[in-house]
Amino acid sequence: MTTPRSVALERLAYTLAAPVLAVAPNLYPDSPASTVVQLAGAAGIGGWFLAARSDESGAGRKILRWSPLVFAAAVDIAAGHTPGFGPYGMDGLLAAGWAAAGCLVMPFSRHTRRNHRPALAAPAPQQAPEVRQEPVAQPDDGADLLTRDARVLWEQAGMPGRTHIVKATRHPGMQHDMTILLRASEIGRPITGLTEAAVAAPFGVHSSDVVLAEVAIQPGRQGGPGWMEARITPDANQRRRTKPTDQERWTDRIGSPKGGAPGSELVHKTRDDERGVTFYRAKMADSTETPRIDLPKVCRALGLPEDDSCVFVLIDGSEFLISAFDEPPLSQIFPATRELLTPDAKGMYVCGFTTTGQPVKTMVYQHDKNAPAHGLTLGVSRSGKTQFFAIHMAAQSLNGQVVWLGTVRKDEKTTVLGRYIDRQGSNALWMARSLRAAKALCEIRADMPWPHDGQPHDYKPGDPRCPYRQLNVYGDEFMTAAQDADFGEFIQKDGEDLTVTGLKYGIGFNPAGQSPFAHNGFSTEMKDNLRQNSRPIIFNMGSPGATRKAAEGTMENAYDVPTIPARYSRTAGSAIERAMRGEADPENGVSTGGVAVIVLDNGRAVLMRSLYADFDTDLSELFPDEANRLTDYEISELDKRGLWFDWNEPVRPGEFWPEPDEDDDGEGRSRQRGDGDGGKGGGRGSKNSGRRSEQVTTPRQALEAIKSLTDA
Repeated sequence: MTTPRSVALERLAYTLAAPVLAVAPNLYPDSPASTVVQLAGAAGIGGWFLAARSDESGAGRKILRWSPLVFAAAVDIAAGHTPGFGPYGMDGLLAAGWAAAGCLVMPFSRHTRRNHRPALAAPAPQQAPEVRQEPVAQPDDGADLLTRDARVLWEQAGMPGRTHIVKATRHPGMQHDMTILLRASEIGRPITGLTEAAVAAPFGVHSSDVVLAEVAIQPGRQGGPGWMEARITPDANQRRRTKPTDQERWTDRIGSPKGGAPGSELVHKTRDDERGVTFYRAKMADSTETPRIDLPKVCRALGLPEDDSCVFVLIDGSEFLISAFDEPPLSQIFPATRELLTPDAKGMYVCGFTTTGQPVKTMVYQHDKNAPAHGLTLGVSRSGKTQFFAIHMAAQSLNGQVVWLGTVRKDEKTTVLGRYIDRQGSNALWMARSLRAAKALCEIRADMPWPHDGQPHDYKPGDPRCPYRQLNVYGDEFMTAAQDADFGEFIQKDGEDLTVTGLKYGIGFNPAGQSPFAHNGFSTEMKDNLRQNSRPIIFNMGSPGATRKAAEGTMENAYDVPTIPARYSRTAGSAIERAMRGEADPENGVSTGGVAVIVLDNGRAVLMRSLYADFDTDLSELFPDEANRLTDYEISELDKRGLWFDWNEPVRPGEFWPEPDEDDDGEGRSRQRGDGDGGKGGGRGSKNSGRRSEQVTTPRQALEAIKSLTDA
């Protein structure tokens, strides 16, 4: 075997330096050569110290490399402190021993062998049997110890996936975590069949601690299918399992394919101590995807109670916000004030607050459509409808509008509201008369001249030239009133007509009830007009399913509808432990009265707590000093038609249907009903088709004629 040139030179240096170490201290004790040797020995000791302190591999080899300098200094010092050449020629023996050790041991330190290794003679070719060649390890390319050790393990495992390890990089501060860069053994072949288990086996780690990733093409390095990167992280995964960060917990338990929001990633987590809420803002990793959130599963992953009405989700495109409150936020009461209820220049006022504390606005007129606004309020009894009526009427009154309120039955709150508005009544007859008068006002206002040019115009909110005020007609429990045996037919028809035609003449209709569907009094045409010209308010409908169904019935697109429980209750202890001890569940519920879903203009349903108007106090602080009324001209025109009087009076003869004929034997009502638009009208036309003065020319007139038949 040919001796490497670096080894030969190193042995020659030791042989020539040995006599100098033995002779120089004896002949020239203070010579510069001794000083140089001792300084070199001090440097070697420093190299020993640094090698011992280093966390990197190869410390023994580094100590071996510095040993010749340290031992040479020791020989020099010993020679300088012995008389002459010492007993038995000790100085010479020490120098010779130092040279012999250097020639036999020190060259194996290989500190210059890599760059001065001559090529060996090629062996003579020999005939060998054809056998399948095993993959060979990558030739020595000056890699560090970690890479070489990893290659040894990789070769022992049979080069998994027919790949070579190009480089192994240890992760900072980790003992076992590293990233290995792999390349296919055959140039131009993609890496196939390599799995996490195949990478984990050579290094003795679990397959879950290995992640395979593609290698991007970088300047100076290839990439693509023939390269692959494997991250081996047993230490980091152990910490992640025991003490994960917020992002890691979200990725593992929420954003995973089986998590509560698959495909999502946490943007940041913030805490608002003043409001007692923690916000989790997240987004979809793919911005084109829509979040699919299972809120109970998200709560369990975050360690939050899922049934105490303290956790809410808000979706905005591909992003969403989860708000976790310490206490149910919607159990807080927000008192109504005149400042909040005063509409702005666009007819908007604050009607409540969301779970995040944001103000929610609704409208008293539609600024963008230059028209009044209808209103649709739904909810079961004691859900907060009348409370919302109070703040909405106050806002309309503060805007200078006229308000009429009709209910099916008398109660305390509607009676109190009657003191601050124009008119109020509490039976189906009163509601039918108010709708009939409002319908007649459409005709009156259609011919009402405006003072600036003497011509009639459509209503324009906020226009000071308009000769009349906006009128808002309320129909509480409209569903029940529309099913009244005597006046339900008039209420339903006039309410539908007012919904369709009232906006042109400054009249808004505000029905309220417990169902928005056709079989309960709301026709499809009526519901569509109400939905398009209002912001529907849905209070508790009796169950989360009914609330969701009612809200979806008022939305163009079925967005996610928040849930309104019967009560807000905090989770107290373990239900399982209470069951084992035979204890009763705690009764700490808070009423959800006043909590509603409001459908905004973009079709998104938002949960809010409406402002609270205390009926036990004076409501005059919310309403203007004087109630707004109709103009004298409008009242006189209604009076001419016989529609302006005390609507609490009993039914007048011939008011809705004419008196029976003398030959009718008193059975049933008259065949003739009054005119629906003039005189004492409000009726639906003649029951006797022979007495009809008008000709049937449209499908609607034909339908009315069919309804008027009684003896068919």
